[in-house]
Amino acid sequence: MKPLIQVGHSYLALSQGEQQLRDALYEEAAESYKRALEVSRSIPKEEAFDYDGFDALCHTGLSGAYVKLGRYAEALHSVEIGLRYFNRRGELHKDEGKQWIAAVLNRAQALEGTGRREEALKAYQITSEMIAERKGELPGKEALQQLIEERVLQLQPLTADKKPAGYKAWWEFWS
Repeated sequence: MKPLIQVGHSYLALSQGEQQLRDALYEEAAESYKRALEVSRSIPKEEAFDYDGFDALCHTGLSGAYVKLGRYAEALHSVEIGLRYFNRRGELHKDEGKQWIAAVLNRAQALEGTGRREEALKAYQITSEMIAERKGELPGKEALQQLIEERVLQLQPLTADKKPAGYKAWWEFWS
């Protein structure tokens, strides 16, 4: 297969995954994202192709599908791959910023699903800050903010009472 055709097939599978994710076809979306990753691996390394960026887009979508399927450990693994790219780039205001926000939100949901509530709470709070700071359009912004607010309100009481091992209040040191 010629490199240009491989690139086209990769992006086609990526766009199919995105559409399937919007249509709530999560299993099919996961397969499309995996196919996009697989096809992109066949593009020769000497081609001018952003492998890391493409992988980040695929893994962000894949993690979203896994979260919806309740496969939180797999979602966490996948989203970490995407975040390695986005956290390095840090371009919140460009188009990739939407994907970066989605990746952080997927991470929060995966952490919550695996029972890591304190980390999930922090990830939800970071997502909320990112949405507030982002300039430009963000489809479904109000719904995202409402979802995050609900999750934060539900998680805060569960994490607020936990003190580190060996914790003593300031007055206990003087008594």
